[in-house]
Amino acid sequence: MNRKTLVLPAVAGLLTPVLAACGGSDSGSTSGDAIVVGTTDRFTATKAAPAPLDPAYAYDVGTWNILRQSVQTLMAQPKGEGEPVPDAAESCSFTDSGSERYACKLREGLKFAGGDPVTAEDVKYSIERVLRINSDSGVSALLNTIDTIETQGDRDVVFHLKTADATFPYKLSTPVAGIVNPKDYPKDKLREGFDIDGSGPYTFKADVDDDAITTATFTKNPSYKGNVTVNNDKVELRSFTDADAMGEAIDKGDIDVMTRTMSPAQIQKLDTGDDEKVDLVDMPGLEIRYLAFNTNATSVKDKAVRQAMAQVVNRGELVSKVYGTQAEPLYSLVPATVTGHSNSFFNQYGNPSADKAKSLLAKAGVTTPVKLTLHYTTDHYGSATKQEFEILQKQLNDSGLFDVTIQGHPWSTFRPAEQKGEYDVYGMGWFPDFPDADNFLAPFLDKDNFLGSPYNNSTIQRSLIPQSRREADRLGAAKSLTEIQDAVAEDVPVLPLWQGKQYVAARDDITGTAYALNSSSTLQLWELGRGVSG
Repeated sequence: MNRKTLVLPAVAGLLTPVLAACGGSDSGSTSGDAIVVGTTDRFTATKAAPAPLDPAYAYDVGTWNILRQSVQTLMAQPKGEGEPVPDAAESCSFTDSGSERYACKLREGLKFAGGDPVTAEDVKYSIERVLRINSDSGVSALLNTIDTIETQGDRDVVFHLKTADATFPYKLSTPVAGIVNPKDYPKDKLREGFDIDGSGPYTFKADVDDDAITTATFTKNPSYKGNVTVNNDKVELRSFTDADAMGEAIDKGDIDVMTRTMSPAQIQKLDTGDDEKVDLVDMPGLEIRYLAFNTNATSVKDKAVRQAMAQVVNRGELVSKVYGTQAEPLYSLVPATVTGHSNSFFNQYGNPSADKAKSLLAKAGVTTPVKLTLHYTTDHYGSATKQEFEILQKQLNDSGLFDVTIQGHPWSTFRPAEQKGEYDVYGMGWFPDFPDADNFLAPFLDKDNFLGSPYNNSTIQRSLIPQSRREADRLGAAKSLTEIQDAVAEDVPVLPLWQGKQYVAARDDITGTAYALNSSSTLQLWELGRGVSG
């Protein structure tokens, strides 16, 4: 077996506010047969979430990876790393010195896959639609710095922002800013089901069973004009119930590639085994895991309880027992490789100590043991999640300060219950929308945040987040970003646990796997091709 390690910069800041146009994408090596990619992501329509693939609703890495192949955005994250590049746009830039006016010009002759022209009015419609619907997934918060959108002719769009936002080009590269055809997407309500119509690199067709996608077929869109080169004619994305079933499929040759989420045992086996037909590629990743708290819940409303948990949890033990070298302890919401990171939780709590935790609780007059239930999802972040929570349970209970039980739930019920505030403490993962420290902080701490958290820190929301967004040079934002992270370590509305690597396994005739995922876990199916097996 061959193992490949891709070394890329884990993140790059906004180097310049002016972004020049990049080249087109008609050609590239193509394959006769569809390249088949396996995933354990589940794509389900439910009563609570009937429109999982609408850009105005979708807000998880799996559904975004479907949308990124089929719905085009003005900007796009590049093949490697760095600031966003134009995609549907020919060029984009800030046109003022205060990062409050952002102008884009569409590529000439841009069309939806169905043949209708893509106009500036379509861009305006698409983004205003997201803000108008304001779905309970929280995704519209990514665009909350927009004040008004102006169009000039068919190709020019100008965004007037409420406040300075140097991260805005990144936000325009995410699927929430996807350009949709007004004919297919209602103005005031979500588009239910599994249909997608866009101008991206591929057209999309879903095979559905029992309100869940079994296979998503991406066919090269001949009308696409944008930044990427499409290296294949067709890709099938097949959803598996678990990592073991996906692993059996690649061993048999039923699939060509497997992505998220492989189990730690599978990765270790591929890393050390002798299967010469399958290559394992590991690359930098910005995935994080954390515990989140409903800070209004009686059991964890007292800050001392959350601080005591932060004082007891042993990240090193957790990582070594469950993930080995595939993850690293994390002491902030911002990963260690991202500009602006600070080890705020280690600075605040140091090494794990039951005695220090006991002192925190006693000082606050909290009766022990504190009874808690930790909730986790059984089918969204991989099979190792259960073991992770068993170790967290043991660490907390062994301190003598907590009486913890754990409960697992499928994502289809876990996420709606979490959004409704039904869980006091629950485990979540985060795959960044874009690789900037702002995207590891604002989604959890700003108004209308992703978690629906009741935690409210007015200094963070009104002062520190806006200050950090004024800095086009992200190093200049470090002071504000550090203050935010220090406040999180003090109040503990969330408790960061670990930062992970990411992996792709592919049969040895598949090319392009080194760029099949970027550091934000964006699936770039267009990079895959079929070569000669060796």
